[in-house]
Amino acid sequence: MTITTDSVFGLNAPALELWQRRSEVLASNLANADTPGYQARDVDFRAALKQAGGESDQLAMSTPSAGQMDASSASADALKYRIPMQPSMDGNTVDTQVEQSAFASNTVHYQASLSFINATIQTLRLAITGGTS
Repeated sequence: MTITTDSVFGLNAPALELWQRRSEVLASNLANADTPGYQARDVDFRAALKQAGGESDQLAMSTPSAGQMDASSASADALKYRIPMQPSMDGNTVDTQVEQSAFASNTVHYQASLSFINATIQTLRLAITGGTS
């Protein structure tokens, strides 16, 4: 039996990567809050996590040949535009309060995924060492 990170950590490892990616996107939104015409973006976490777990609403595509792009990895990183509640006159759709709230919530989710991974590692260490330090 081969042990992989997927079998040990489940969806926590891909979820951690997605939370990290979302942190970067939200930080970019906040950094561009005063940029005219900037469109706020976000990660479609449910769709990306479904894809990471092997589920997808899209048709399966064949594996690319040399020189072709892998469409499955490109769609996981695809960002969605956020629909503004109140767009500004200059075309900027960033609402700093919404972005700050999303960033804080994202941080909590990131820490939770990290805690689950750390707990799994501690359990594996305990199993390997038999409880001795």
